[in-house]
Parts: sequence; C-alpha cells; structure tokens
Amino acid sequence: MTKRVEGARPELGTTRLRGAEGPARSPYGKPVIKEPVWTPEIPAYFYVGGLAGASAPLALLSAWRGERGIAKRAWLTAAAGSVVSPVLLISDLGVPVRFLNMLRMFKLTSPMSVGSWILVGFGTATAPATLHALTDRKLLPRPLGDAAQVGSALLGIPLASYTAALIGNTSIPVWHEARHDLPFVFTAGAATSAGAMATMLSPVGEAQAARRLAVAGAAAELGLVALMKRRLKARGVAGAYHEGRARWYSHAGLALTAAGGAIVAARGARDRRAAIAGGALLSAGAVAERLAIFRAGFRSAARPQDTVAPQRRRIDAGQRPGAARTTPHQPAAPQPGGALDARRPGEREVTPGSPAIGPS
Repeated sequence: MTKRVEGARPELGTTRLRGAEGPARSPYGKPVIKEPVWTPEIPAYFYVGGLAGASAPLALLSAWRGERGIAKRAWLTAAAGSVVSPVLLISDLGVPVRFLNMLRMFKLTSPMSVGSWILVGFGTATAPATLHALTDRKLLPRPLGDAAQVGSALLGIPLASYTAALIGNTSIPVWHEARHDLPFVFTAGAATSAGAMATMLSPVGEAQAARRLAVAGAAAELGLVALMKRRLKARGVAGAYHEGRARWYSHAGLALTAAGGAIVAARGARDRRAAIAGGALLSAGAVAERLAIFRAGFRSAARPQDTVAPQRRRIDAGQRPGAARTTPHQPAAPQPGGALDARRPGEREVTPGSPAIGPS
C-alpha cells in the first residue's frame, strides 16, 4: 500500500470525483477546462440569427407562391434580424473594431471566420431584397432585386446553423460531443422561430404556409433535441442538462414548444388570438432552448467528469492512446560499478545500431 504524503500532488487518475459517473477521475477533483467567456448576448444572437436566416427562405418561397403579404412581413423580419445580429455580436466583443478584425481574413477551417462573412453577406443581400419586396419590385432593376432575394435566402440557411458549428468546435464536452446534432437542432429551431413570427404578424387567411413551417419545425426540434440528449447520455455527458439553470430552461423549452405547436395546429387556422398565442409560445420555447444549450455548456465545463470520462472511455476502447502512466515508474538501471556516468553525451560510447552511427 502506497503511503500518501500530505500536500503532495496526486498522480493523474488517483482522485475520484464526487458524484462522478463510473471511473471518471481528475486531479484534485477540480474542473479540467475553463468555462466559456461569452455573455448573455450570445444566446440572444443564436435566436435572432436563426430567426433572420430562416425568414429569408420563407419570404422567397412565399413570393414565388404569390403570397406577397406574408413575403413582405418575412423580409422585414429578416432585415431586422440582419441589423440586430451584428449589434449583439459587437456587444459581446465589447469593442466594435474587434468585429471588423474578424473580416480581415477568410478561413474555411474557422467557424467564427466563416460565420462573420456569412452574416455580413446576408445583411448586404437582405437590405436590397427587402426594398425590392416592399416596392413591389418596381424601384430596383428586377434582375438585381431578384438576385438579392435569392442570395439572401441562400445565405440565410447557413446563418441559421453556423452557430451550432461554432460551439461544437470548442472543448466544452456537452457541445463538442453533440457537434453532429446541434446544426440540425438549430436549423429546426430557426424554422420554428420564422414560422411562429410570420404566424403572429400575418392574418389567418395568409398564414397557412407559416403555420405549417412553425408546426413542422416544432415537431422536428422536439425530436432532434430528444435524440441529441439520448446520444449525450450514452456518451456520459448529458448530466449538464439536468443541473442548474440549464435544467429549467430545458424543461421550459420543451413545454413551451409543445404547447405552442399544439395551439397553432389546432386553432391557428380559425382564431387570430390563438395564432398569436401559439406563435408567442413557440418563440418563447425557441429562446428557452437556446438558453438551455448555452447554460449547459457552462455547467459541463464545471463538471470534470464530463471531460475525463469520454477520454477514458475512448482509451479503454482502444480508440485513443493513453498518456497517463498506469504502472509504477521504474528507476534507471545503475551503471556498472554502481556509480553514475559523469561523462558528457559526446564522450559516451555509442552502441551498435544507434542512429548516431552512420552507415559504414
């Protein structure tokens, strides 16, 4: 039995975490990684960016179907979101020039760089696209206005989902382990938000497409979130969604989205007040779900077992090499005669086959 020296640093893997699942351990039982430094403006940007990004394709498709009223309202929503989104990002960065610095280069391997350019391109295309729709395609040359609308709709799709790739590219376990699921969750939530907003702003007779988008998006979001959490549980990192504020936001998002979708599907086509109430519940549910994902990241960073357990599981399965020593350290064999070799490296004999000996 090894005697523990008071105050000595424990070896990696010898300190069991309180409340850890399975064999997860960490030196001192402390968090292994730092929590995110993002401010509350970021989950607001998740919602606003997704709302704007999904509203542009909705507006374009509605215009192609001849539904000019809902198309104009959706373009206005997209334009408002394209203005508010940079404001939220700049507020999180603290200094406006930092946002401009992100545009100094374009790096495909950086979700932050790609997302910044998508946001700028979306705003640049959405402004003339909205003007083209509000003036009934009379102010701008038709080819220019049509191209702006198509460009805005195409850029809106990645705008609605790139933030999922952004957080999935971090070291936060609950985000990184869900990196393949989050883009679909964010896209479904964006569709729900766009459909809910158009449902609230449009008369009942003009909002059929918006109601369908809202209900379909809500159903998809509920299913995708459940699937994501099931996969996280299988990987041992789902506990962050069951602790602290992330738990309450997660429950609220589930309840609000389910209730709003049911109201819109059951009474949204007949009752204007029900359509507004259902749309408001769906919007609140989308915000709550973004907050749940955001707060779960903070909680996961504070749980060392979320960082250690997946690594140990991959090491045990042979998927990754382990760096921790699992056997006691063996001291070097003594030199002949029991004395240490005091010769410098250049004075020592080189054994046959050593890389230091060139071919003869």
